[in-house]
Amino acid sequence: MASLADATPPIALGALDGRYRGTVAPLVDHLSEAALNRERVRVEVEWLIHLTSRGVVPGVRSLSEAEQARLRAVVDAFGPADVAELAEIERETVHDVKAVEYYLKRRLTEAADSDVASLSELVHFACTSEDINNLSYALMVKGAVTDVWLPRATALVDAVAAMARDLRDVPLLAHTHGQPATPTTMGKEMAVLAHRLRRQLARVGRAEFLGKLNGATGTYGAHLAAVPEADWPAISRAFVEGLGLTWNPLTTQIESHDWQAELYADIARFNRVLHNLCTDVWTYISMGYFAQVRGQGTVGSSTMPHKVNPIRFENAEANLEVSNALLDVLGSTLVQSRLQRDLTDSSMQRNIGTALGHSLLAIDNVSRGLAGLDAVPEAMAADLDANWEVLGEPVQSAMRALAAQGVAGMENPYERLKELTRGRRITGEDLREFVRGLGLPADVEKRFLELTPATYVGLAPQLVDYLGE
Repeated sequence: MASLADATPPIALGALDGRYRGTVAPLVDHLSEAALNRERVRVEVEWLIHLTSRGVVPGVRSLSEAEQARLRAVVDAFGPADVAELAEIERETVHDVKAVEYYLKRRLTEAADSDVASLSELVHFACTSEDINNLSYALMVKGAVTDVWLPRATALVDAVAAMARDLRDVPLLAHTHGQPATPTTMGKEMAVLAHRLRRQLARVGRAEFLGKLNGATGTYGAHLAAVPEADWPAISRAFVEGLGLTWNPLTTQIESHDWQAELYADIARFNRVLHNLCTDVWTYISMGYFAQVRGQGTVGSSTMPHKVNPIRFENAEANLEVSNALLDVLGSTLVQSRLQRDLTDSSMQRNIGTALGHSLLAIDNVSRGLAGLDAVPEAMAADLDANWEVLGEPVQSAMRALAAQGVAGMENPYERLKELTRGRRITGEDLREFVRGLGLPADVEKRFLELTPATYVGLAPQLVDYLGE
């Protein structure tokens, strides 16, 4: 039997790099191993520029703008050949960050300007590996969230909100505990989900991405020993903030990763609300309230030709569950570290891309699933017309109010409606006959004789307007 492991090009082990590669590919520029190495090179380059431009080390000149541009070009041009070169160096160093240091020193040595080459020992100056790694991961995650995940998630939520506005006035029989309940509108129910999702997006949008550069145990020990007169906390803060990150002044060898746990909890919560949307829409489809008709060239069943399965929502559910399992373990593990450092976080953080990838894949599936739906108001109306007993609530509520006002004959309203409606279906005529026998004031009786399950939706349509535009 031929070995699939030996196939060329290599066959992906996981679904994200195989079947679903096209959907999650934008994350490769941010959360892959190659992206990590590119960000490491970026941080090392910027640290060298920062040290020289601020005159931190006595007697070391500042780099010219042209020299700085050449160094930054190393980052901008970082590609497959550089990935391969770094891998070759790492086979010798057996240390990924040291390999990046040697890689960048090679580039400096190759520079035509010998003075620039002479600065090679300032590459990785006074840094522990985690000084480079924590900043690299912060930049990677920030880019992945702000440039890829958040725009896709926002577009999806906007689509849900638009759907809510479109279905603002379409009456819907609600179900609480799986039983027919007070009617609402489909638009209001979709608006609830859009509002919940937007709150989580707002939290993600406010996320802080923290970073540190303070040495092997967070004390600036090597920095101070080499250049005692420098204000190292100020230098560190300016550098971290110059990268667009929030400076963390108090750490061990590692940046504590609390910000990551906070962010992943917010994304996981978004995922869980989205999962709720999937199960609700799936249920509405099964009830016939939505038809899957647009953009369907699919085979719903290999043997039942009438079927169009809600596969987008089922696929999304599975991917949201995988994403949350990873996000939860990332959040719980990354906030722990033995004393001043252990290596658990290093292996754990390599799963960030997979966690966000499954979430992104779910967002894509839900977006496509919603785009293929058409509401079926007739099916919703039929269920409403088959459940007149839900009007027991407004009738007994009005009787309570009248009793409190001293109107005679309004005693025991709940019990009387319970006797009429519980455990059985009633028709519109059954309810109207009951209303006529209550002795209600004429205006109240008229209101209830005209009321139907489809018109008993309260302020549901107006509530959709709280979503705004």
